[in-house]
Amino acid sequence: MRNRRLMTMINQAEPGEENKPAPADAFEVLLITGMSGAGRSHAADCLEDMGWYVVDNLPPKLLVPLVDMMTNARGGDGVHKLAAVIDVRSRSYFDDLNEVLSHLDDLGVKTRILFLDARDDVLVKRYESVRRPHPLQRGNRLIDGINEERVLLSDLKERADMVIDTSALSIHQLSTKLYEAMIGKGPSTVSVHVFSFGFKYGTPTDADFVADVRFLPNPFWVPSLRELTGRDKPVADYVLGSKGATEFLDAYEKALVTAIEGYAKEDKHFVTIAVGCTGGQHRSVAMSEELARRLRSHGLDVTVSARELQRRR
Repeated sequence: MRNRRLMTMINQAEPGEENKPAPADAFEVLLITGMSGAGRSHAADCLEDMGWYVVDNLPPKLLVPLVDMMTNARGGDGVHKLAAVIDVRSRSYFDDLNEVLSHLDDLGVKTRILFLDARDDVLVKRYESVRRPHPLQRGNRLIDGINEERVLLSDLKERADMVIDTSALSIHQLSTKLYEAMIGKGPSTVSVHVFSFGFKYGTPTDADFVADVRFLPNPFWVPSLRELTGRDKPVADYVLGSKGATEFLDAYEKALVTAIEGYAKEDKHFVTIAVGCTGGQHRSVAMSEELARRLRSHGLDVTVSARELQRRR
């Protein structure tokens, strides 16, 4: 599926159009490699969730033209983080990897190698559980394929920037280690989206948390504020200055930060928070904007939107 998206991306490139290439040093390449059965596919999924463009089972020689295509994307708006899964399935292409890495280094492209490993007995159990042959087994014993792969990858493991042994890790623990390695530790690895809505238009089904701020005075009944929204300062001042608003935000902020810290430990890296009032125009908008500001002060990556304000367009 990932390689199908790559071909679509290539086919959509329009020749003859003026390009403004992105500087090579603004582009990152991460090679995901290691032992078959050690978790490369799950690592690729994690990197994709982090915003990397992921290509699976890429012959090393294709790395250079792929990087060139992406750094020369129209308007400099191309992909700037490429993660490529490279392993022994590439067989004869694998020997080209050292030459390709040297060439990328000459171009000034930042390249890192993530190597996933596991003990032989763990790899055997994982292959037996999925009942699939090792890519180098070729009719021999499973352990023969594992041993051959380990020899082929020995130099690359020595060269790797990050080596993660997944022998004792669950997929969730592996995700946490990857987030820590690529982004950092703790709540900063969690992306938060806060949005306002109106209960009269339906309660959202995709929210992890739903807050009801209809206990606050409604600016709709103030003639000078009725046609404004919670993004306008007069409305925001009215809502945030209302009795109970600050106390609610203080308590809710504390509860959310505690929950987000727990989510980071439990491999949940995306949290959606909905804040609702009657029509989704005033109170919920002002409160969601202020809540987002407070959460950002804790170092969190927070985006904010207003579902019902689109109805005003």
